Amino acid sequence: MLNFLPDLHEGHAPITLQQLFGDALEAFETWEDERAEPAVIYEDRLVPIGIVFESMKECTDLLPHVLADIVAGTLARNPAAAEAPSTTFGEAARLAAALVEQRRLCGEAAIAAFLDQHRVDKRRPA
Repeated sequence: MLNFLPDLHEGHAPITLQQLFGDALEAFETWEDERAEPAVIYEDRLVPIGIVFESMKECTDLLPHVLADIVAGTLARNPAAAEAPSTTFGEAARLAAALVEQRRLCGEAAIAAFLDQHRVDKRRPA
């Protein structure tokens, strides 16, 4: 899949990408366990939130207070996220990307376990 999000320029993200990052954080905050990974809209295209976080990993811009509160409240609730407070977009993006990946893996494992348990012919491997 081609990444059509704007690139960082010497560690700085354009304001549109910063706003998209905020939308992705809000989508992560409301993500229910059994649902597919949420997506945000960028130029009339749906972009999975994990892609947004990946694209911001190297951003050195400081997080606005509002986004820092979301990161502290939502992402830090996860025991795996017990790190120092995020002060840049990049720090928050690395944490959020790891948590998205963790939820993806947990979701895939749960689906595989469900399918294995409900297989019609239990003698055949999945």
